[in-house]
Order: sequence, then structure tokens, then C-alpha cells
Amino acid sequence: MTESKRLAFLQKTTADGSTDPLAWYGLAMEYRKLERWDEALQTFASLRTMKPDYVAMYLMCGQMLEGIARQDEAREWLQAGIEQARLKNDSHALGELESALDALD
Repeated sequence: MTESKRLAFLQKTTADGSTDPLAWYGLAMEYRKLERWDEALQTFASLRTMKPDYVAMYLMCGQMLEGIARQDEAREWLQAGIEQARLKNDSHALGELESALDALD
């Protein structure tokens, strides 16, 4: 699937009301890859509202925000991800999130 077809597919899937976190995460990552920062952030935020325990989004969104010099927002996303990783007992994600947060400070 080409990049534009993948983006169109994910946009349609989420617009049609899908609550599949992978579709929303994929869409956010496509926007991120295309440097459509506001759309990526909005999509990550929608996913966070729907499925706050989808831990992978916190690291990806935090890294994206750090990359566009929005440190305070990045810190908030990473800290929220740390809380969720602890709740899920996901030590691998917890370590990655803590490392990313340490790199911000």
C-alpha cells in the first residue's frame, strides 16, 4: 500500500467510527511521518481519550513533541505514559518512557 493510500485508508477507517486503537495509532504515526504535527497531536489525543491504556502512543507523541521543541507538552505525555505503563505492569514501556523523560531534563 502506498503512503497516500495508507493515509486515506486510515483516515476513512477512523472517520467511519472505528475504535480500533491500532487504526488511530497508525493514523497519528502517518501524520507524524508527514510532519503534519497538529493533526498527529490531535489524533494521538483522540486515541488517548478513547484508550488511555494504549501505552505506545505516549512515547511516540512525547518524542514527536520533543522534536518540534514543545518540551512541556512532551513531558506531560511521557509522564502520563509512565503512569499507564505502571498500571499495566509494562516494564519495557516504562523503561523507554523513563529514559525519554530523563533525556528531556
